[in-house]
Amino acid sequence: MKTIIINDEKAIHKPASELRIAGLTRFTTIDFPDCLSAVVFLKGCPWRCTYCQNPELQTREFSEMEERVSWEYLENFLKKRRGLLDGLVFSGGEPFTDPALYSAIKVVEELGYKIGIHTAGMYPEKLKEVLPMVDWVGLDIKAPLSSENTYCKVVGKPNFTKRVRASLDALLQTDVSLEVRTTVHPDLLTDEDILLIGKELKEAGVSTFAVQVYRQPPESDESNSLPRVGSDYPASGTISQLHDMFETFTLRRS
Repeated sequence: MKTIIINDEKAIHKPASELRIAGLTRFTTIDFPDCLSAVVFLKGCPWRCTYCQNPELQTREFSEMEERVSWEYLENFLKKRRGLLDGLVFSGGEPFTDPALYSAIKVVEELGYKIGIHTAGMYPEKLKEVLPMVDWVGLDIKAPLSSENTYCKVVGKPNFTKRVRASLDALLQTDVSLEVRTTVHPDLLTDEDILLIGKELKEAGVSTFAVQVYRQPPESDESNSLPRVGSDYPASGTISQLHDMFETFTLRRS
């Protein structure tokens, strides 16, 4: 397929058949608000977040032990589920690392499905390109956008806050439904950090915000993961202030 230049960023569109799908949730009511949907998990992410729940999705390569879902299987699945499912969510990893994402979204939209995306916003130009086809986005904001050092502490890579802010601004200029969410742990974000994130998002125009308290994966080795989080974090005063800031605020502990 041809190479397209978008705002000086080279976007290589590969065919949907090359989408690297590591998993498929065939039915969910919680990953796409008000929409019965399926979720595909794509391989690849440039970040190395301390609390990553799916580290096996960070690389674009498949190991011999990993499941791989073919595009043919997904397309046939969606054709059979028309009228039963409303939408498909592209998740990861980071779905925008996959050069076949644009083509895949286009095919799924043409099948009559609503499109949802889970993203951390590190590829704003690629996000802008697909927004006309997208109905809902769950945007992960990892730390205060005003603190490059804190962001780097969480994601393991520097110099991404401007890109994430560009993605947030692009979303707020459209009518795409948006939930911004932040995963929190006291070793990474203080209550002051969480409130600063809330204030920055409120000032930007965000109306729906969720704080997700880190949950230790059940199969994890405790010596190699973050400590469990107590019920006193975030503080009740922090949660109360966030409730007052947003039209819709959600605290998720599990």
